[in-house]
Amino acid sequence: MRLPDRILADRRIRIDGLVWGAFLALPLVLGEWEVTQIAQYLTYGIFAMSLALIWGQCGLMSFGHAVFFGLGAYAMSLSTLGLLPGMEGWTSSYLGIALALVLPAAFANLLGRFLFFGRGLQGAQLAIVMLAVAVIAERLMSRWSYAGGMNGLMSVPPLNLGILGAEVEIFDPLPLYYLTLVAAILVYAGLEVLVRSRRGVLLRAVGDDETRTAFLGHNTRAVKLWVFTLSAAVAGFAGALFVTQFGFVSPPLIGFGLSTEVLIWVALGGRHGLLTAFLGAIVVRLAESFLADLFGDGWLLGLGLLFVLCVIFLPRGLLGEAYWHLVRPRSLSNPAQESKQR
Repeated sequence: MRLPDRILADRRIRIDGLVWGAFLALPLVLGEWEVTQIAQYLTYGIFAMSLALIWGQCGLMSFGHAVFFGLGAYAMSLSTLGLLPGMEGWTSSYLGIALALVLPAAFANLLGRFLFFGRGLQGAQLAIVMLAVAVIAERLMSRWSYAGGMNGLMSVPPLNLGILGAEVEIFDPLPLYYLTLVAAILVYAGLEVLVRSRRGVLLRAVGDDETRTAFLGHNTRAVKLWVFTLSAAVAGFAGALFVTQFGFVSPPLIGFGLSTEVLIWVALGGRHGLLTAFLGAIVVRLAESFLADLFGDGWLLGLGLLFVLCVIFLPRGLLGEAYWHLVRPRSLSNPAQESKQR
């Protein structure tokens, strides 16, 4: 690793550590209601990281990513409410988490085989097809009485981490916040290891120029399939954590509306960075209530316009640009000065 690369890596690690340290210290300055609210937003942050993985790293833009988030939420709800077919009355948060990982991943893998190996969809084509999938999924769930129909499933119990019959429900604000934060850190760390590995380089190569990458002998369709599957599993996990806090799941959690919101979070935060996408989700969600009170429904128009401007003029996103300037040493921005140092 060259000296400038080490400098960049060291600065990035320090800044990332400061960000996560700030989240660890946040409950010290906030009340219980604010801590509970931000704990829910952390699940949105995990959801945003799942989209940043495929969009920012592999160039797969999806207008239907909430399908996987919603599947995870429904899987967790049915498991903890004891409504699983053939297992009525038996409840388990552990089973719910497992199903929230497996079901979205299996659906994404099946869907991806049609999208990538069938027609080889990419770019706007993939985004439009995923939009249609989200709309269809929301309509189906709203008409499926087993899953609550339009009303959804209510009174979803909190996360229960007890074993051997012991009840250890996580519903107090502070433990709930730290449990969700630990989950977010683990997801971030795992995805960062992937992104910095050789497989991560291959992902970015596919995103930058799929044709050239395929010419070099890589199976680009298989690459897109496995990262699409992994992203769905992470989104489903986020949905499972969310519903145990929110206590309610309904068709909009699986539809186009939330899919659009997560695109905005990731675009404003910065789709090329997992941490910036994570922060984008939290910042936008925190700003929503303030902006809604200030501008009414008009704030949605402003948010949409800001999304378009970011996609066109700020590919790193608002937070991504700030993060880049913090991480990149000034000497690396000046080729003449860098040449003198060498």
